[in-house]
Amino acid sequence: MTDWQGFWRPRSLRYEFGRDDPDAYYDGWFDVPGVYREVLEPLGRASGRWWVPSLYDPGTDRASRAPREPVPDDAVLVFAGSFLLRGDVRWGFDAVAHLTTSDAAIRRRVPAGDGDRVVGGWNRYLDQDDPAAAAAVVLRCEDPRHPAERLPG
Repeated sequence: MTDWQGFWRPRSLRYEFGRDDPDAYYDGWFDVPGVYREVLEPLGRASGRWWVPSLYDPGTDRASRAPREPVPDDAVLVFAGSFLLRGDVRWGFDAVAHLTTSDAAIRRRVPAGDGDRVVGGWNRYLDQDDPAAAAAVVLRCEDPRHPAERLPG
């Protein structure tokens, strides 16, 4: 498992339209083609699988230069992160759980000053991509230590 931040784009591209722009956060922060190329496609092979755990180091704002790592044929991918059920990321996963939360809970978890950007991007994701409809189960995560299944209706 890797940290989704390892697939951010460089700071100059993320902040091109301002640090606080929720649309830029949704559209431009994540290297979706890189995730396909270095994680999803190689792991989709029947054998001889490998992956690259990151492309970017947000601490240095440089390429991480992480080496390819071999993956056993019987490995299971657990892919966690924001916006993973976007229309351009959906990839035919065997099982999908969508974790949802309120705007207030998001604001409690992100660094001060990042709330408007993250909440705006999250709400666009919910409206535009309807991740709950693509998931086998939806969990309410106001407190990550106590997720609760959200029942229909």
